[in-house]
Amino acid sequence: GGRAATASPAASARFVRCLYAVGFLDLFGVSMVVPLMNLHIKSLGASHTVAGIIGSLYGIMQLFTSTFVGCWSDIVGRRYSLLVCILLSALGYFLLGNSTTVFLFAISRVLVGIFKHTLSISKALLSDLVSERDRPLVMGRFNAASSVGFILGPVVGGYLAEFKGGFYQTAFICASIFLLNGGLVWMLPWSEENTSNRNHCQDKETNSFSAKSNYEHHLKSATSRAVTNSSFFQSPWIQVATVLKKIKGIACSNLWDVFLVRFLMSVAILLYYSNFTLALEERFGVKPLFSGYLMSYSSALGVLAGCLLGPITRLYGHNTYRLLLHSSTFTCTLILLYASAPSIWMVILSSTFLAFSTTIGRTCIIDLELTVGGNEASGTLLGVGQSVTSVGRIIAPLLSGIAQEFSPCGPPSLAVGLALVAIVIMNANKQKYRSHGSVKLKNQ
Repeated sequence: GGRAATASPAASARFVRCLYAVGFLDLFGVSMVVPLMNLHIKSLGASHTVAGIIGSLYGIMQLFTSTFVGCWSDIVGRRYSLLVCILLSALGYFLLGNSTTVFLFAISRVLVGIFKHTLSISKALLSDLVSERDRPLVMGRFNAASSVGFILGPVVGGYLAEFKGGFYQTAFICASIFLLNGGLVWMLPWSEENTSNRNHCQDKETNSFSAKSNYEHHLKSATSRAVTNSSFFQSPWIQVATVLKKIKGIACSNLWDVFLVRFLMSVAILLYYSNFTLALEERFGVKPLFSGYLMSYSSALGVLAGCLLGPITRLYGHNTYRLLLHSSTFTCTLILLYASAPSIWMVILSSTFLAFSTTIGRTCIIDLELTVGGNEASGTLLGVGQSVTSVGRIIAPLLSGIAQEFSPCGPPSLAVGLALVAIVIMNANKQKYRSHGSVKLKNQ
């Protein structure tokens, strides 16, 4: 019994380290290809309108599939769903590497849009592996590892694009990276982790003050896991019915305010970045190259912020709600500072601190979703959250275009208003958030 109990931290640590690598490689491969796609589709003879429509296919597919795939991962298990998404994403990028026509290019983007949910499932798996107390720290490090890949990928992709047929080579390398990720996930010690988790649950049950309630909870969890392990081989119709039932449960829950806050803050941040390069050129005469350097600088600081989440959450006593409220308020203030900045140095200052506040806020809102919604449907919750963000990505460019008709500072000014609404919603529901926070602390 003692051996199995001590195996849990080691097995979980191997999982976590491997998932950090999966996150890094995932965004490294994707960010190599994405900046080159507009040039490639235009080289195939597509008009600007057709290029815009095909460019939106990925976001539309993500919008309609994020919730379903996340819920499906709750039903069939993380291993099978993650492997399926990785391998079919690899197929999509392989087709992209063979896209000599606009039609084949569009098919590849649709396929990737449907199945490129590898990061969401990886985050759901992380939430299964670690305690609620450690979840913000682990999620922050995962985001930091992914961000490093996002910083390095465009550099490598830009270098490869200089060669003849560079886009095709880059797409094939991206597909190979996804196959490598599939191999990493396949070789994980899943059986050891399942055994360790069962012993870990038993230890928690033994040490609990209310053994009966915990026994019932863990019996329900064990039953859920048993059903999950066999659900992959069930009829597809049964899986679809279960998915729809889970989604209905989330839709009828009391999480509307959490997802609304996520939506508002996502749109606010997207509005900030929507006309960043153009606004700096119009307001301060700054060249696009400098704007690119500034955005890379902010991304690098975001990686640092992800690594510092552990000390920050400890400073806040692991109170996710309070940290989210403060980071959102700070984000709102910094966007306002950017919108009213009299000089480029004030923009640099706001960008510096905004990298920290947005990284912390993005991690906290995910943790709050899982805390309020419960870990039993973590894949569904993360999928719904991803769909909410996808809606924001569709709406933000439209709002930005309208606001920019009035002033270059229009989009960030609108972002400030949306962030203020999110802060008001959080304050109006603070009693609910605090009650969940107190339960979270008691469980530690």
